[in-house]
Amino acid sequence: MTTLVHSIRLFGAPAVDDDRRDGWVLFDEDRVAGAGTGGELPDADASIDGEGGCLVPGFIDIHGHGGAGVSYDDGPDAIRAARALHRAHGTTRAVISLVTASLDDLVARVSMVADLCGEDPAILGSHLEGPFLDPGHKGAHTEALLRPADAASIDRLLEAGRGTIRQVTLAPELPGGFDAIRRFVAAGVSVAVGHTAADADTARRAFDAGATVLTHAFNAMPGIHHRAPGPVVAALRDDRVILEVISDGVHVDLDLVATLFAADGDRIALITDAMAAAGAADGRYDLGGLAVEVTGGVARLADGGSIAGSTLTQDAALRNVVDAGVPLERAVHALTAAPARAIGRRDLGHLAPGALADAVLLDQQLGVRRVWTAGHEG
Repeated sequence: MTTLVHSIRLFGAPAVDDDRRDGWVLFDEDRVAGAGTGGELPDADASIDGEGGCLVPGFIDIHGHGGAGVSYDDGPDAIRAARALHRAHGTTRAVISLVTASLDDLVARVSMVADLCGEDPAILGSHLEGPFLDPGHKGAHTEALLRPADAASIDRLLEAGRGTIRQVTLAPELPGGFDAIRRFVAAGVSVAVGHTAADADTARRAFDAGATVLTHAFNAMPGIHHRAPGPVVAALRDDRVILEVISDGVHVDLDLVATLFAADGDRIALITDAMAAAGAADGRYDLGGLAVEVTGGVARLADGGSIAGSTLTQDAALRNVVDAGVPLERAVHALTAAPARAIGRRDLGHLAPGALADAVLLDQQLGVRRVWTAGHEG
């Protein structure tokens, strides 16, 4: 159950919103009505003492596959259960990522997510991570179902999504890849380069064609070599591009994550890439028809041992990067404004007056105390 806060004043907890720290924030139903420092506090129906913690915008996850023991591909009830788990960890809004499947299954799933978007505005749409991926960098995707992008398939997916496909990950070097980028972008979809063999030049061509995201930087793509900088450097050199990063300390070393923030922290989006085991026990799981073994919170394919998503939540991602030396304001930006920008939702990810009242109250150890989505707590 959630409770709508008609008018609430939070004090004693600085509001961390990019580089701005305010002493109080006022909600009025589903919107932020004001924020400030010092002086007399505004009237409100209720007040909350932040007790030395901090209030931050609600976290936005643009790349996650499930949690609480279930995968988003499993249907509406699974999506609701996994979303409840991640909401408790501060993720107020999320894009529903779908792994590679047959075209018919993906058409059905993006249609299902479109229906859920109509019921729950906290579901921001779908992310197609596949099937337009390079077999040589498939990660935890079924190789037999991977394929180049063609116009007819793209149009089927777009029609089924009814304007709710927010992001698609593809390998631009595949036949038809650049045309696919342009076709998706023309339909309002953010295109991400990922699961790719692209070198730096190919990645630059993809960004010039309209791609604006790099899917989980460093993973399932060529790395950085001093004579072959690869897609990560191409993305860092292009101000149009947001770089997704999984900061669990398994996918990417946290010192390297901190280095990315030092290079350009405004364009880092901290994602979970969480699979079903997030918030659940170690054991055997299924991801897109592939068997996954989770041991010590690390998910790997039972066959071959490739990393198969994460068990990360976004509050843990925040603590990890702050512990690695990233300033809190930069880390918060990477969980809020940057992912919002990546999917073209600049109306989200901040606590300015008029913004939706999506907020997370953190304690002094950056643990989640309370969560609001459009003024609803819970």
